[in-house]
Amino acid sequence: MLKLTGKGTATTCDGITRRDFLQVGALGGIGLTLPQLLAAEEIAKQSATKDPNDDRSVIMIFNLGAPSQMDTFDPKPDAPAEIRGPFKPIATRGDFQITEILPLHAEVADKFSVVRSCYHTGAAVHDTGHQMLQTGRLFSGGINTPHVGCALAYLRGPKTDLPPHVILPEPMGSTGGNLPHGQDAGFLGKAYDPFALMADPSKPNFKVPDLLPPQDMGEARLDRRRRLRSIVESQVDQFETSAAAKLMDSNFEAAYRLMTSPQAREAFDLSKEPEKVRERYGKNRFGQCCLLARRLIEAGVRFVTVNTFLTVFNEITWDIHGSKPFTSIEGMKDIVAPMYDQAYSALIMDLADRGMLEKTMVCNLAEFGRTPRVNPAGGRDHWPQCFTVYFAGGGIQGGRAIGQSDPQGAFPAERPCEPAEVVGTIYKSLGFDLETTLPGPAGRPFPLVDFGKDAIRELF
Repeated sequence: MLKLTGKGTATTCDGITRRDFLQVGALGGIGLTLPQLLAAEEIAKQSATKDPNDDRSVIMIFNLGAPSQMDTFDPKPDAPAEIRGPFKPIATRGDFQITEILPLHAEVADKFSVVRSCYHTGAAVHDTGHQMLQTGRLFSGGINTPHVGCALAYLRGPKTDLPPHVILPEPMGSTGGNLPHGQDAGFLGKAYDPFALMADPSKPNFKVPDLLPPQDMGEARLDRRRRLRSIVESQVDQFETSAAAKLMDSNFEAAYRLMTSPQAREAFDLSKEPEKVRERYGKNRFGQCCLLARRLIEAGVRFVTVNTFLTVFNEITWDIHGSKPFTSIEGMKDIVAPMYDQAYSALIMDLADRGMLEKTMVCNLAEFGRTPRVNPAGGRDHWPQCFTVYFAGGGIQGGRAIGQSDPQGAFPAERPCEPAEVVGTIYKSLGFDLETTLPGPAGRPFPLVDFGKDAIRELF
């Protein structure tokens, strides 16, 4: 691990040690470990213009594994038992029902709206849905469309010392395919990749790798490093004129600022939260990620992606095939739903109580739905033909159901919605014209979503 501290030897007349020089010279490498989003921060700042929607933000909760629509947000109480499943519908504070396994969602349903008619035509594999629901497009022809949060980072840049887009707790791992998961900057380049936490905020010894400076870095050493930077800048004029050096300079400065930023340390420090608040969210990985998402948005991060789970292989998730190593529909009720229900409801009420929900969209997405018919193992399999997503805040009117599925929850029956429309809804909440373009491969302009696609405007 690269280390910025430590007792140096071979001190120069300026008080800078040889070790200091080598360590700070390697700081560009530390910038690269911040998913390289900092490499062109200055360019992003210069290109960003003052926007009346600059205070808009998003928390995207991605339900890796894909919840069963019939067993959560689209109950079918009149369908045969092998379709409706074991759970009863319950009333909510909205104009729709959900199932009994999400009672806390029912209490905040006046603040979110469900879209029950989503579908896509891609393969029924996790990676395909991950890509489409987070970028609006399927990876095709080598063109990797950027995640919404990465496009936002490009278009508006950072607001503070904190990165514009953060992924909690880390990017998706393997889910059985070989496609990109849609959680990087794609054709925009590594400079706009999100900052990934790479840690579990529910752990007692939680720390942020590669972001916060070591505790033993004293002010004297910080001052030495600042003076060293001045020496380098004054004595390497020819090198500093190259394009590569300018990017390195931006990378260096941004990485250094992040690592020494009191604002960053404060935002990531969950010990600042009262214990009752932490318990309200749930003292588990997902719960504490939701709490940390609220803190980061409050501190100026524009977009936070929270992965409910990281893989479908090594933990129980929404991927309820029934047979081991997966869980059954009943297992979802006992293991997944309580954790998820508690954290989401706490996040929505916390944002509302703090006056943040109006400017912060919370969207809950998934790669597909589950088969209408329960399989012999007591689970449900992959089904991209129909599923539910839902939205709160950021200009969304809560308490409503948009679209309908058929009586079996198998296909959209009213107002079918494609992934591009889901992504377009996020961009609309952020205040973007959907015909805004990004610089694609070979200089080809790419609109935020394909021409002819729109937001789900009934939500607003």
